[in-house]
Amino acid sequence: MRRRHENIAMRTLLALFALFAAGAALAVEPDEMLDDPALEARAQKLDEQLRCVTCQSQSIAESNAPLAKDLRIIVRERLSAGDSDAEAVDYVVERYGDYVLLKPPFQTNTYFLWAFPALVLIAGGAAAFFFLRRAPQRAVAADALSDDEEKELQRILDERG
Repeated sequence: MRRRHENIAMRTLLALFALFAAGAALAVEPDEMLDDPALEARAQKLDEQLRCVTCQSQSIAESNAPLAKDLRIIVRERLSAGDSDAEAVDYVVERYGDYVLLKPPFQTNTYFLWAFPALVLIAGGAAAFFFLRRAPQRAVAADALSDDEEKELQRILDERG
């Protein structure tokens, strides 16, 4: 019985995974797709590099937001007009800024963005260092036993031994 439940759970997880994977793959609607497979492949590659500015954490390839659709159409129009990949991306960046890039360039206005993870790691390491440094010593030396305690201890040991 248990094995049957595990099998059902595994199938359910696989079905959910397939559903989510298919949802991301289906963000590009059929009416957006280019007839030329080579151009469409280039467009899909560029879609994965551009951020949906309304969703913020998804590429335009993954997002179903209207703005993401508009950006996908713009990319395809630029490629159909003969733009290179870089020119198509530059066209979108010119209108929406560097924020539209999932990997923004390393320049003066993005230094903090690039340095933030390292700063958090350094701050966490420093906090851990000072916390552990101030923590009480784990191995506390035992106080010497009084004469009565030593006699009692010896008596207990003698009884056991």
